[in-house]
Amino acid sequence: IRDWSVTGVQTCALIRRIVEDLNMPVDVQIMDTLREPDGLAMSSRNANLTQEERSASSIIYTALATARNQYNIALKSMQNGGTFISSKSLCETVERVLQTEPLLKEIYYVSVDDNETMRPISEVDSSGAVISLACRVGSVRLLDNIVL
Repeated sequence: IRDWSVTGVQTCALIRRIVEDLNMPVDVQIMDTLREPDGLAMSSRNANLTQEERSASSIIYTALATARNQYNIALKSMQNGGTFISSKSLCETVERVLQTEPLLKEIYYVSVDDNETMRPISEVDSSGAVISLACRVGSVRLLDNIVL
């Protein structure tokens, strides 16, 4: 079956569930999001950014990667007896990093969801999760996510 990138993570979860429910002999493989050298997810929307906005948009991946690093530190704690990291803490980290960029005009949402069901979760354990966000840089709405 087609390799789905993580930018379509909700679609991936749906396709995976359909394949499972219908007992189809198909292997759904989710690949990493294709990114520009500075981390911005490749998207046709990027063409609508001015050069200054395009440069500022790299903060999106920086924010997600910062939260992933926070999760990885917590994961080490989980391996030594800790149990989870709160989704709220991860969302706050993403928002705090995003808010450092003046050209980022609005944060529409930051969410932490279960890898399989894509339902919001309050805690992330060693099985991981997906952090997703939508924000506006200039007049362009950008979306991205990262799998923990």
